[in-house]
Amino acid sequence: MKITPLDIQQKKFKAKFRGFDTEDVNAFLDLITSEFELLIKENNFLKDELAKKEAKILDFKKKETTLKDTLMNAQQLVENLKGNAQKEAELIIKEAELKADGQIREAQKEIANLKKELNDLKKQKMLYLEKVKGTIKAFQKLISMEEEEEKEDEAREDNVRFLKTKKES
Repeated sequence: MKITPLDIQQKKFKAKFRGFDTEDVNAFLDLITSEFELLIKENNFLKDELAKKEAKILDFKKKETTLKDTLMNAQQLVENLKGNAQKEAELIIKEAELKADGQIREAQKEIANLKKELNDLKKQKMLYLEKVKGTIKAFQKLISMEEEEEKEDEAREDNVRFLKTKKES
């Protein structure tokens, strides 16, 4: 059972012979009542303050939870962005490697074609050189034959002169 200031103020004691002075008892009860009322008011005030502080704590806890969730979401977002950036970088590298491989293959094909053309040109050069050598040999033979004919013609002319001089002599 809770005692209220009103209970203290309304409490009546029986008077007995040689008992306490009723005025002193009443004055003390009035003093206790006043102090008790102050304590109750202070207690109520403190309860209100406690309720306000608990409400603030609850609000802070909600904000803390929200901040933690936001931080976790931001962290997850950063991880996702890192993962996506890594995947994109790998994809770019793969594409570059494929492109480089394709360019290398094309360059190798071009080199092979150029080597084939060079070999073909070397063969053509050899054929032309052989033709030119053949033509030169043919002209040399022709010149040789011409020179021999000239020598033969000169020899005949010499013979004819010789015979003419013999005949004349």
